[in-house]
Amino acid sequence: MMSLDTGPSALGDRIDLWLAYYDEFAQEAPRLLDLLNESERQQQARFHFADDRLRYLVTRAMVRTVLSRYADVNPADWTFDTNAYGRPEIASAHSAAKTLCFNLSHTRGLIVLGVCREFAMGVDVEQQERAAALEVAERFFSPTEAAELAALAPERQLSRFFDYWTLKESYIKARGMGLSIPLDRFSFDFPSRDTVRLSLDASLGDDARRWRFWQLNLPGNYKLAVCHERTVGMERTPSLRRMNTLDSFEILTPDWVRASGG
Repeated sequence: MMSLDTGPSALGDRIDLWLAYYDEFAQEAPRLLDLLNESERQQQARFHFADDRLRYLVTRAMVRTVLSRYADVNPADWTFDTNAYGRPEIASAHSAAKTLCFNLSHTRGLIVLGVCREFAMGVDVEQQERAAALEVAERFFSPTEAAELAALAPERQLSRFFDYWTLKESYIKARGMGLSIPLDRFSFDFPSRDTVRLSLDASLGDDARRWRFWQLNLPGNYKLAVCHERTVGMERTPSLRRMNTLDSFEILTPDWVRASGG
């Protein structure tokens, strides 16, 4: 049994975010593979590209080892279900982890795993590569977002596009409904550099005041967004941990921006 870490295991009301730059784990591949179940091993082998195989391997092993820091379950013993929209969840058989929630995101080179208790959470990370920002925004974003993006100077459009994209992804993932929520039915605007405001179409049956958002730029031209359900009388701020190996990590002190809500 993996011993529980006295820091992360006492999760309480924290939101813990774990980062793994998965290329750094290539030498641990045989050990990681031992943690996967047979179905996961078969899935990992089906990926054509080596980068995809490594990303999947590290992701699955990371989920198992990190969750075992918060609950008395062997990493290899975790089982998972999916909700009606395909979101992975801890199987109900794990009574020791009944209040534990997690959410995953990955992009080229980086995996992010968020962990909290009881309240809904969504994370998204993207590498800010060149994209047809205006075309995508016109097709998928709300009219106000598309117009705001088009009005920016060209050199600012890509960064703002990923501001919108990561925030939107974090929200639909926190809802647990993915792209069944149309991206043009809700919108974000930025009253100041450090704040963001969510507006929701009434058809979504949600209250923008229910959610709080954080955003962060990471080395390597990555942008990370977190959406978390508000807790009455309590202000949570995500903590950030970078995994160096499966067994070791360092705590980072990020400069979060746009900490805000509806």
